[in-house]
Amino acid sequence: MSLPQFFFNTTAEEVADALANEIKGKNVLVTGTSLNGIGFETAKAIAKYANLVVITGYNEERLKSTEDALKRDLPSANIRRLILDLSSLAAVRKAAAEVNKYSEPIHVLIHNAAAAAGSFKLTVDNLESQMATDHIGPFLFTKLIAPKLLSSATATANYTPRVVWVSSGAHAMMGSGVNFATIGKPDEAGYQGLEAYSQAKSANVLMGIEIGRRSAGRVKGYSLHPGIIYTNMNQKEEVMGELKAIGVLRADGTPNTDNIQWKTLAQGAATTVTAAFNPRLNDVPGAYLDDCNVANDKIAAHSSDTGNAKKLWDVTEEIIGEKFAF
Repeated sequence: MSLPQFFFNTTAEEVADALANEIKGKNVLVTGTSLNGIGFETAKAIAKYANLVVITGYNEERLKSTEDALKRDLPSANIRRLILDLSSLAAVRKAAAEVNKYSEPIHVLIHNAAAAAGSFKLTVDNLESQMATDHIGPFLFTKLIAPKLLSSATATANYTPRVVWVSSGAHAMMGSGVNFATIGKPDEAGYQGLEAYSQAKSANVLMGIEIGRRSAGRVKGYSLHPGIIYTNMNQKEEVMGELKAIGVLRADGTPNTDNIQWKTLAQGAATTVTAAFNPRLNDVPGAYLDDCNVANDKIAAHSSDTGNAKKLWDVTEEIIGEKFAF
């Protein structure tokens, strides 16, 4: 059966229904699955067909609320909670150790969680919060559970595991990509919230490209722009100020619909589900997606540079103190 085309208005559920045969039997881990976020919508669409969906968050109460909501909609879904605080390398190690005890392999890892743009914050490891949560923590987590990903290729014939990074079109909008000088040594004086966000999302695109090369094709990486969405993150006070300043939100904090085309949460999650399962992407590892389609022409030059991708991988290994080799 030929697959339908997906577009701006396509929802995550529509993608999952079309790709049901690809999703069935798969075990998927989605980070950042709070209610009123695209991670939740992603998990809900996938859980309808998957063998197992692991949902993560750093707050036990909120994570339980996510599980309860998913089970209300999908009583037969196999949902498993995992406490994961990507801003702490120690917490990442603890969560990864738990995943590595699972009896099941992980077919798809979706890096959806992100720190909010806003004022300068340091993590417990003295790293800038956005870069730590959006890139360094996910890098370490991927490294630590790589055996679980690779085991899916053995468990499922002719299958190559996928790692998906939810990036943003903002990766191309400001600055010149990742500032390698400040990844491990944050500079509060030169910090700007949205620029830091742009850098973190640039890192996501670079990792989507580099993981395939480092693994010699044993893992396929993808990154994506989910669209402009009024998520729970955009409604945080510190973020709203910055979004008002650049005209994304109106003065009253509501979405500016005059010259910006917004997506619903379900539409925003559609590109994630596409990146995770669409077999059309098998021949384009490292691709960047927008509106559920390959959009490599929209990648900024600094984020498609293989030299930058290699350097970022090497620098991040130095920060975590471990080599990530397949």
